[in-house]
Amino acid sequence: MRISTTSCLCPFLVCLCFIQRCCGVSHHVPAKVPSSKNQTKLATGETEVHHRPKRGWIWNQFFVLEEHMGPDAQYVGKLHSNSDKGDGSVRYILSGEGAGTIFVIDEVTGDIHATKSLDRERKAHYVLHAQALDRNTEEALEPKSEFIIKVQDINDNAPKFPDGPFVATVPEMSEVGTSVLQVTATDADDPTYGNSAKIVYSILQGQPYFSVDPKTGIIRTALANMDREAREHYIVVIQAKDMAGQVGGLSGSTTINITLTDVNDNPPKFPQKNYQLYVPESAQVGKPVGKIKANDEDLGVNADIKYSIINSEGANMFSISTDRDTREGIISLKKPLNYERKKTYTLHIEGVNTHVDPRFSYLGSFKDTATLKITVGDVDEAPVFSMDYYIMDVYENAPGGTEVGAVTAQDPDSRNSPVRYFLDSEEHGERYFRIDESSGVIRTTQPLDREDMPWHNITVMASEVDNPSLLSHVPVTVQILDVNDNPPEIATEEEVIVCESSRPGQVIQTITAVDKDDFANGQRFFFALPSQLPVNPNFTLKDNEDSTASIIARRRRFNHLTQELYELPIVVWDGGEPSLSGTSTLTLRVCPCQRHGRIRMCQGEAFLSSAGLSTGALIAILLCIVILLAIVVLFITLRQNKKEPLIISEEDIRENVVTYDDEGGGEEDTEAFDIIALRNPAAAEELKFRRDIRPEVRQHSGPSRSCRSPSVELDEVDVHEFIKQRLVEADMDTSVPPYDSLQTYAYEGQCSPTGSISPLDSPGTRSEQDYHYLDDWGPEFQKLADLYGEALSDVTT
Repeated sequence: MRISTTSCLCPFLVCLCFIQRCCGVSHHVPAKVPSSKNQTKLATGETEVHHRPKRGWIWNQFFVLEEHMGPDAQYVGKLHSNSDKGDGSVRYILSGEGAGTIFVIDEVTGDIHATKSLDRERKAHYVLHAQALDRNTEEALEPKSEFIIKVQDINDNAPKFPDGPFVATVPEMSEVGTSVLQVTATDADDPTYGNSAKIVYSILQGQPYFSVDPKTGIIRTALANMDREAREHYIVVIQAKDMAGQVGGLSGSTTINITLTDVNDNPPKFPQKNYQLYVPESAQVGKPVGKIKANDEDLGVNADIKYSIINSEGANMFSISTDRDTREGIISLKKPLNYERKKTYTLHIEGVNTHVDPRFSYLGSFKDTATLKITVGDVDEAPVFSMDYYIMDVYENAPGGTEVGAVTAQDPDSRNSPVRYFLDSEEHGERYFRIDESSGVIRTTQPLDREDMPWHNITVMASEVDNPSLLSHVPVTVQILDVNDNPPEIATEEEVIVCESSRPGQVIQTITAVDKDDFANGQRFFFALPSQLPVNPNFTLKDNEDSTASIIARRRRFNHLTQELYELPIVVWDGGEPSLSGTSTLTLRVCPCQRHGRIRMCQGEAFLSSAGLSTGALIAILLCIVILLAIVVLFITLRQNKKEPLIISEEDIRENVVTYDDEGGGEEDTEAFDIIALRNPAAAEELKFRRDIRPEVRQHSGPSRSCRSPSVELDEVDVHEFIKQRLVEADMDTSVPPYDSLQTYAYEGQCSPTGSISPLDSPGTRSEQDYHYLDDWGPEFQKLADLYGEALSDVTT
């Protein structure tokens, strides 16, 4: 099978068609010579050669022109098989991309046609499969083979700028050839075939300021020293043309908006060289008094200006700062103006760019100067005091009308108007002071008390007689000086606790005094008991000569039951001139004391303070305790009165265990039961003696009375006979256990030469022992000390 084409639409294709027709097919596969492998040796010795049909497929790419607009289908090529004898027995079929829709084949002749107009930019090639079949048997005469149909490109697409239009910037005053922007156009045609996609750039608008590279599309500056202040925006139009820019090529264009950015190439300039400004002398310090501005044609930071006053005359009185928003110089006052002293000021003001570009230093210095003349205006001013504040003093208790001090103010204007003084009515100073409206002398209105208010702050105001609306103020502080007009007093207001166990000479408490007066060198106090009163038998007072005094007990013991409260008047003198004294009466309370370190507290107070309970809480606790005790007593009473029967029921004849809650006396209980009655009742009755009676008393006479104790008369008892009787009972007692027993009777006997050592019968004698040391043994021995103390008191009495 061979494939051929017969239609050519361009000279190039005509040459290819001519070569195809002259040589058959441009590429072919030569037929192979049969080899020995295709031979069969017969029995007769001959060799049969098997001839394989020669394949006639000649494969190459088919070409079809895009955008075919003719009335007939476009011829693509022809399929032909060597098995085709031209009798119509071979049928050609076509399959693959576009088979049957775009490409059709003549089943008899094998001619292929394109039925539709193709676009290479949509699909550049098609892959198809061809096969030759026997029309009668439908058997494949050749295997299925693949071939490609390429769509031949024509110049049907113009260049395009997909990203346009463009915006670009370039600094002003840039050098020639400075790159601004690169633009790139695209062409959908085949770049590998002809010049359909070869693009050349050119500038249509924007000359002579800018140029474009024809190959790369880079836009550059073409004119030097382009000034933004002269022209800021430029519109440049760039064209892209294919076919290498030849006649007949397609083209496209785009717009580039180029803006010149600012650089600091212009110095600041004041619109004029001389300025004038009027400022009243009443202008406040720190407040703006005027403005000045230098113009700069640049933008942003390139137009920032710093203002300064370069001459000393103006810099001492005025300051200038820059307003960041308006770029104006704000002139402010540094010191108060005085028309009477100086009426005019001259300021030399300089404006300098803060961001200078050294590339443009050849243009000159980026600064400018101007002169500002300030005229001070005369204003009627308020009076001015001679001092910013006044401090005065006066003694307390001084009579009303006493002079405290004087203030002075005068009119600063040239007229020197008279001044009137008065106190601020909104303050309390008018109650204590008054001021002479002509002289400014301040006096008291009443006696002042330093202890009530040691300092007074008042405000004095001054105004001109001709113009009372103009006021000036000055603060005046008045100190009240102290005099000794208050007697001292005892510092403590609490009761003084006196322990019952206090001894003579013991310090009860140390006291101090207070005085409302102010002593510059420190307070000094003296203490004593009133001399007009008799000597106090209970307490005395000792001056410690350090502004303190000690209360000392004069007797040994106190008893709160006998007397609980004592009063002690004390006289205190101060060290002032003249010296003043005061009498204070202290209350001393007698209490049984407990010792807690160095602090002594009454027992009742200590209990309450340690518990931290109120009276209501204590009453509630006591009430609860009483209720609990009542419940316990009631429970015990009911338990004792409750009697349980020994036998629960008369009909219940079963064995019962009767429980008694009575306890026996044990081995020592000799009176509970006599076991002799169980062993030998008859003998027990004969030998039974009463052990709970005393022996008989026998009367003795004569010398025995001389052996009696001289201290007490005792009943005469014959103890010897009593012991013998007990010995006979023990010997004749058959109920005792069969072992020896020892019975001991502690009897001293009569007529002892030393007498009885028992203290019970001894007559009372006065003890010489002093038991006062028990007071120092602590609260554990306090009760014992109280007992011996009462005994000693009784003996002493």
